[in-house]
Amino acid sequence: MEDQLKREKRFNSLITVVSIAIPVVVAILFGIKIPGVAPLSMLPPIYATINGLTAVVLVLAVLAIKNGQRKRHQNLMTTAIVFSLLFLVMYVAYHMTSDSTPYGGEGVMRVLYFFILITHIVLSIAIIPLVLKTYAKAYLKQFEAHKRLAKITFPIWLYVAVTGVVVYLMIAPYYVS
Repeated sequence: MEDQLKREKRFNSLITVVSIAIPVVVAILFGIKIPGVAPLSMLPPIYATINGLTAVVLVLAVLAIKNGQRKRHQNLMTTAIVFSLLFLVMYVAYHMTSDSTPYGGEGVMRVLYFFILITHIVLSIAIIPLVLKTYAKAYLKQFEAHKRLAKITFPIWLYVAVTGVVVYLMIAPYYVS
């Protein structure tokens, strides 16, 4: 039992560090432009697609666990995490080689766009510790705690994945080729 508590404390410390480090590093890298590198303008539709695939994988993972397919659920959740990491790497690479694209819509659509964008960004930061804690609970075989936390994590992660696609679709007409 004591060994389990030590492992959980180590996980919690690591989760805290990673949950702070990722947004800070992304914010720093977002402000850095790599000189002499052509803009990676092909990345936004790719990382938007990865967000869409993440949403599909999350739904499939929930269906798998509801059908008692624990191993399939585990594999799908690992895939969702890998997709999220791929998205993050491509997103940062794009913004390190390209200027941000201003949204050109007006009126209600502009308000809607910024509402979706801001909630997407805030929740994408909040989801980091939630995903890691949920994953850690399963890894530590604390399945009841995992299940309770997953009921919070899943809808937020799904929202972040879906709104990532929506934000891309809303801003895509304003990308400069």
